[in-house]
Amino acid sequence: MPWKSTVACGRPFKTYIMHNIEPFYGWRDRYIVEEDERSPFFGHQHNEFAYDQKIYNYYVHPQWNNFGSNTLLLKCLYTDYELGYTIIEFIGEWNDFLHNDIEMLIRSIINPLIAQGVFRFILIGENILTFHGETTDYYEEWQDLASESGGFVTLMNLQDHVRNEMKDIGIHQCLRLDGQVFDWRKYPPEFLLRACIQEALE
Repeated sequence: MPWKSTVACGRPFKTYIMHNIEPFYGWRDRYIVEEDERSPFFGHQHNEFAYDQKIYNYYVHPQWNNFGSNTLLLKCLYTDYELGYTIIEFIGEWNDFLHNDIEMLIRSIINPLIAQGVFRFILIGENILTFHGETTDYYEEWQDLASESGGFVTLMNLQDHVRNEMKDIGIHQCLRLDGQVFDWRKYPPEFLLRACIQEALE
């Protein structure tokens, strides 16, 4: 996949041709977040005719959802309320230092999902391009809320430098950052759930 290099927040920032990266759509025959009445994104409509979202100066695919961050977008790919899990894909720069992305994520997305009975969170991080951290407070809160119901938070397929940036401030002590690296798009969502449960038990 082609990429460009630029600088964000004073650090190198390798960006893929962002507008070509769309959220995974292979499970849309089973789940569409905008049609889920229990989802924070219920009823959201995307611009089908133009690119209207940016990360820095780069347009991104219009199917990504904005939860309030200036540099990070997401897509809830699948949620099963009976089994209490959700799979969320991310794209962009995760920036707690300048924008407190984790607080916005928890307040606008995670807490509403927990209120609906979700306690297992599988996060796809291969398109998280860089991370700027500050403290682990909100990550500890998230893990505590999930574990109260026997759940977990796993970030899988992180790029090595992003994983290291998260470990530098201790997020690995709150959330699982070493989720399996594999071509998850080939599998149904239940496979990812089983894989993450197995890892959590090890």
